[in-house]
Amino acid sequence: MSQAPEVQAPAVQAHVVQATAVQATAVQAPAVQAPAVHAPIVQVDGLTRDFKLGRSAGHAVLRAVDNVSFDIGLGETLGLVGESGSGKSTIGRMMIGLLPPSAGDIRLFGNSIAGKAGPGNLKAVRHRLQFVFQDPYSSLNPRMRVGDAVAEPIDIAGKLDSKARAERIAELFDMVGLPPSFASRFPHEFSGGQRQRIVIARALALNPDFVVCDEAVASLDVSMQAQIVNLLMDLQDKLGLSYLFIAHDLALVRAISQRVAVLYAGEVVEIGEKRALYARPRHPYTQALLQAVPRPEVGRPRQPPIKGELLSVLNKPAGCSLAPRCPHAAERCRVEKPRLREVEAGWQVACHFHETITPAVPGSSSL
Repeated sequence: MSQAPEVQAPAVQAHVVQATAVQATAVQAPAVQAPAVHAPIVQVDGLTRDFKLGRSAGHAVLRAVDNVSFDIGLGETLGLVGESGSGKSTIGRMMIGLLPPSAGDIRLFGNSIAGKAGPGNLKAVRHRLQFVFQDPYSSLNPRMRVGDAVAEPIDIAGKLDSKARAERIAELFDMVGLPPSFASRFPHEFSGGQRQRIVIARALALNPDFVVCDEAVASLDVSMQAQIVNLLMDLQDKLGLSYLFIAHDLALVRAISQRVAVLYAGEVVEIGEKRALYARPRHPYTQALLQAVPRPEVGRPRQPPIKGELLSVLNKPAGCSLAPRCPHAAERCRVEKPRLREVEAGWQVACHFHETITPAVPGSSSL
């Protein structure tokens, strides 16, 4: 059976993200001011996750996430970036209770959803937390009509009768730019972009406040990525949603986020407002990530990127985790671990020498 024709989402005037032919993975940042950020609705404090390698007590412990702290305001998007294996997805899964943290706390509207009180509190607020997975092809049951898949959270909650259920399904399909008549079809009849719209509709079924988007557009082509990012921003404007947007594409993160946290080997090394961070990154790892993005300018000088592979979290050095790869590393970096400290209002960096290695020219990033 042929796939359903791709339906264009309604035009979003406030923020249009466009794919470019010059930079295949780049998406232009919207030329609008970031919305005002209110008091945090999500607070993460000292979040840590260990995985035991083997069953016996003597086996090694892999620390995938190490003492991570941040907050997310009402209607705000925090972008979380880093190399593969840096712990991004592990953080996302802990945020909604799919993985329990080994240490630290997660609070939603001031209520802890981790630790001893976590299970009870999490059950009470689970409908306010949702997750959008990376792969829209494996996120939907191939034997279930997509309307039933979207309504599954509603059915579990048992809140609506059959008429109200059908009306809610139609409303959700309309919200994500799909005709309500598509609800009777099966997943194989849709393209990847349409499937991701359906997955987003399911995530919205119970009117959540906070959504974790884990590489939510990574498996889509560039033009479809732009459409889904526009959809997410439009829904945020209409519903006041807060997002944790996990991605490796720095241009996408800049397009949708108000603030960005940079993760390396399970640790946050820099976090700040996106425009300042992209224009003048203060941590050498953030600088390397931005320098690694292809640029269209011919003959533009480039600083040498950080070399080598991502550090194994089984063999972390005593000092800075980046020291073995950092071109600026000194003896102090190898013996003393830098703490994440505020260098400007709302801007934190974990580097001993951030003042001397910061790019001198504001706007040095082409993103």
